[in-house]
Amino acid sequence: MLTSLKRIIRSGWLNFSRNSGLSLATIFIMVMTISLITSLFLFRDITQFLISGLQEKVDISVYFKEEVSEEDILRFEEEINKIPEVKNVEYVSRQAALERFIQRYKDNPVIMESLAEVGNPLLASLNIKAREPSQYMTITNFLETSPYKNLIDKVDYYQRKPVIERIFSITSTINKTGILFSLILAILAILVAFNTIRLAIYNSKEEISFMRLVGASDWFIRGPFLVQGAISGFAAALITLLIFTGVLFFLSPKLEILFPGLNIFNSFVGNLGVLFLIQIFTGAGLGVVSSIIAIRKYLKV
Repeated sequence: MLTSLKRIIRSGWLNFSRNSGLSLATIFIMVMTISLITSLFLFRDITQFLISGLQEKVDISVYFKEEVSEEDILRFEEEINKIPEVKNVEYVSRQAALERFIQRYKDNPVIMESLAEVGNPLLASLNIKAREPSQYMTITNFLETSPYKNLIDKVDYYQRKPVIERIFSITSTINKTGILFSLILAILAILVAFNTIRLAIYNSKEEISFMRLVGASDWFIRGPFLVQGAISGFAAALITLLIFTGVLFFLSPKLEILFPGLNIFNSFVGNLGVLFLIQIFTGAGLGVVSSIIAIRKYLKV
């Protein structure tokens, strides 16, 4: 058994090194295949970053009547934080609201003159972020029916509703498009790699037929091709890993300029172990499974 295994491994390595041209072509196709799978993994991180960025731009504000004390507002804030749909709540006092307003319009003399005449017309508020855009309606219903509703001057959900619904639609579309795009690329990659390995085995059909006629077992014939497929897959995984490490190292700073906070290289390094396992299993698994399927017809002699 051990002797047969050694012969199969040796034969598979000899086939791989002897047919160097075809082996390189197979590795090249599998590098493309594994690159697509790796790109899909990284595309998921980029998609989640973009979705999170959009969601962070959305919130609703609860404005309180002028006579409401800060203590009552803070107690209400505690109640709001207990709602499962609420991600976080920020209290903005009248003074803090005024400072933000001045900072925003400090270069507009008309607004500044008007503000100096009327004093501070701004109200204290709570800025509320939900975990999902679809949950703002639930939070608004709570605000409108809570025991603290008499303290509220207004909730701006209905003014912001078109923007919230638009962002919810965009994030939903991004998720669905990402899933569909991933499936299409994965299927195309597998088909290309499978047909390349099938072509490699087709070139050895006479050798397979001869071995079958002299009484070689199915597994003795199949074994070297499985080894050859596994070697090609492993080599392709290593090459892909090196390519992505180099490309992302130089590309990441440029992407971070366009998307502040997105460091794709750090994400790649942080998931390096998982990615490498995915690449090896994709490459070696694809090589072995494709070899098993493609060689079946040539064993029926």
